Amino acid sequence: MTTYDGDEHAAGRPLLDPLAAVRGPGDPACDVYLTGTVFLDIIFTGLDSAPIRGTESWARGMGSSPGGVANMATALARLGLRTSLAAAFGDDHYGDYCRDELDRGEGIDLSLSRTIPGWHSPVTVSMAYEGERTMVSHGHEAPPPEEPAPSCPPPSRAAIASLVPGRREEWVAEAARKGSRVFADVGWDDTGRWDPDDLADLEHCEAFLPNAAEAMSYTRTDCPRAAARALADRVPLAVVTLGAEGAYAVDGRTGETAEVPAIAVEALDPTGAGDVFVAGFVTGTLAEWPLADRLAFAGLTAALSVQEFGGSLSAPGWVEIAAWWQHARAYDDQPLRRYAFLDRILPGAARPWPLRRAVPTIGFRRA
Repeated sequence: MTTYDGDEHAAGRPLLDPLAAVRGPGDPACDVYLTGTVFLDIIFTGLDSAPIRGTESWARGMGSSPGGVANMATALARLGLRTSLAAAFGDDHYGDYCRDELDRGEGIDLSLSRTIPGWHSPVTVSMAYEGERTMVSHGHEAPPPEEPAPSCPPPSRAAIASLVPGRREEWVAEAARKGSRVFADVGWDDTGRWDPDDLADLEHCEAFLPNAAEAMSYTRTDCPRAAARALADRVPLAVVTLGAEGAYAVDGRTGETAEVPAIAVEALDPTGAGDVFVAGFVTGTLAEWPLADRLAFAGLTAALSVQEFGGSLSAPGWVEIAAWWQHARAYDDQPLRRYAFLDRILPGAARPWPLRRAVPTIGFRRA
């Protein structure tokens, strides 16, 4: 069970609908569609250092939560987007737990997901220390059909794809043909090719959001900003995350650029921060916010997430965002004035900061 401070996440009910101003008759029922592998994440925190070979390490904290693509799905749902996830679930206790948390706990539509009899749920053990993490994962390929994504994705405002170099995903092209705005990220290219032609599905994408190392490798540049400008020749909107420096974006259609510095925080666990950033940027884009506001909001949600442990567990909702802004605007801090756009989005009342965040466990019954 996962418990939260307040009722924002109960049964997937967010504090506000960020797309209320742009919704209209005939809009698709789904805001964002995505697919991928769900892991059971077991997270250890409070380690003073990396585990040492031949010794036993004790962690001061631990928890469990759905991980993998569930990190992105949860981040989207907590920001009030109607989220549909196609994934495979085992019929073991781990699979039941993950499915229940995503469905009943977060309000994510799993009607396109499937449960596979006799399949062992993938598991990741994550150890957080010194602001970094080390992970060990185990899993088996799901039996045919191996890909949980249906060949015909549902109509949606947006779709999020994780590109794999050298591989096309048929559903990405179909989603784009149906009018979905496709947002894509990419993982590390283990082949070392870093050939942008290997990312064939970029031609269907509205936006591409790599990190600085990935962007520079694909564009053969030595500057992330130059990399973003080069990527904007291949995709309408290029967003490059710069780690502690923030993020930089180029709109290839208008030539507009934006850069927003990161919020300095003490990181507990960076797991899922990239997913939270993408979810925040997608939310702002669908809500038709200015480019710089979208970058700032995405960075803020990521900064809030790294101060808690876990991937899906740490994704902030509007309660956390509102409480942070109420706390932040009490200070006459020039950089924080960048977030004044939140005044027109957030409700007037907010709870005191800091909030008590989620406590994940397997084994306790729901009240």
